[in-house]
Amino acid sequence: MVSSDHLNLVYDIKLSSVGPGHVTGSDVVHEPSNMDLAMKLHYLRGVYFFSSEAVQGLTVYRIKEPMFTWLNHYYWTCGRFRRSNSGRPLIKCNDCGVRIIEAKCDKTIDEWLEMKDSSLTKLLVSNHIVGPELPFSPLVFLQVTSFKCGGMSLGLSWAHVLGDAFSASDFINMWGQAMANQLPQHPVDLPKSSFMLVKPANRSQLATDPLSIKRVDPVGDNWITVNNCKMEPFSFHITATQLTQLQAKISGHKATPPFECLCTIFWQSIARVCSRHEPEIVTVCKNERGSRRTGTLSNSAQIISTVKADFSVKEAKPKDVAALLVEHAVDERGLIEAAVERDGGVSDFIIYGANLTFVNLEEASFYGLELNGQKPVHVSYLIDGIGDEGVVLVAPPGPKDSGKDSNEGKIVTVILPEDQVMELKSELKREWSIA
Repeated sequence: MVSSDHLNLVYDIKLSSVGPGHVTGSDVVHEPSNMDLAMKLHYLRGVYFFSSEAVQGLTVYRIKEPMFTWLNHYYWTCGRFRRSNSGRPLIKCNDCGVRIIEAKCDKTIDEWLEMKDSSLTKLLVSNHIVGPELPFSPLVFLQVTSFKCGGMSLGLSWAHVLGDAFSASDFINMWGQAMANQLPQHPVDLPKSSFMLVKPANRSQLATDPLSIKRVDPVGDNWITVNNCKMEPFSFHITATQLTQLQAKISGHKATPPFECLCTIFWQSIARVCSRHEPEIVTVCKNERGSRRTGTLSNSAQIISTVKADFSVKEAKPKDVAALLVEHAVDERGLIEAAVERDGGVSDFIIYGANLTFVNLEEASFYGLELNGQKPVHVSYLIDGIGDEGVVLVAPPGPKDSGKDSNEGKIVTVILPEDQVMELKSELKREWSIA
C-alpha cells in the first residue's frame, strides 16, 4: 500500500486512448480460452525504466505515432468485454483502444530505485481492473512517466485474461520494434482456444476442482477478488555468487536448478513464519519451452503445476524439499480448463495465491524492449488480484541491479500478507543470509 507521504510523487496526470490504425470490422469477436478465463481476476503490472539517453528526442507524439500500426497486430487487446447469451465472457473487437496515461515525477530514476519500495510501483502503472462496466473497461493501460533526470518509465497494466507474463513482454517489445520501424510484415496470429492440454489419468478428476485453483464468490462484472488481509510486496537481488552458495547449501555437489533452489528456500522459510498454517501444497508456474511462438498472446503455454508435501516442510532437510519440487510437480492445466468448461466459463477462480505460488519468469524477455537502441536500466513486475497465500516471482536482473555478476543473478519479488513480511525477512537473513 502506498503511504500518503508518497502519493504526490507522481503528478500532472493526462489521459488519452490509442487504437488500431485500421478498422477491424463489424461483429468481430475473440473468445478467450478456458485457461484465459481461469486467469481473468489476475493482472500484471510491469514498469520499465529508461535512461535519458534512451528517450532523447521522444515526444509524446513520437511515442504514440507507431502505436496505431503496432495495435493493428494486436487488435483484440483494444476491444471490450461482453457476455454471450450463456454468460460466458467474450471480447468484442471494436477498436476502442488501449488507455494512455502521461505523468511527471520530480525525482530522478536513480533516486526512485534507491528507495527500494516495491509498493511505489503502483504510482507508475495503472491499478485499474476490468469492470464493473465491461463495455467501458480497457484491457491494457500504458503509463508514460517523465522523471527529473530526463529519463522515463513505461508502466504496462495488463489484464491476465489476454495472456501470461511472457505474452505481455512480447506485446510491449513489439511496440519497441514499431518505434524502430521493424514490425513484422504479417499480423500476429490470433490466439486459439485449446482444451484438455493434459488429459487426467482418472476421469473422476474431471468432476472436482484441481488443487491449483480456488473458487471464489461470484464477482459479477467487477473482475477482482477481495483479500482477507493486506498484501505487501518486497523485492531484492540475489547475485550469481549468492545463488551458487545457496545451491551448494541445499544439495551439495548435486546442484538444484536455480528456480527450484529459491522455491525451496521460500517454501521452507514461509512455512516457519506463517502463524495460520504450514503450506503443504504449493503451485509452480513456469514457461513451457518449445510451445510458444514469439508475439502470440496466450495463457496456455505457461505450465501450472502443484507440489504436495506429505511431511513437515519447515522441519525437513532442504534437499528433500528441493527433490520434491524437481521430481513431483503435477501439471494441472487440463484439469483447470475442465473446471472452467464444466461451469460454462461463468464461474470465478484464482490461481495465483490460491496456494503459495512460485512463478518462474527467468525466460521472460523483459529486457527485449529497446528505445533508441537501448534496453531498460531496470524492469519490475507485480501480480495483482492474488489470493492470501501469496506469490513469489523470480525474474532476470538488469543493469541497475547491484553487483558485478548481476546479469547472472535473480530478482525475487515476494507478495505476502503484511504481518508475515518482517518475520520472513528475519528468517531469510538468519538462515540464508539474504534479504
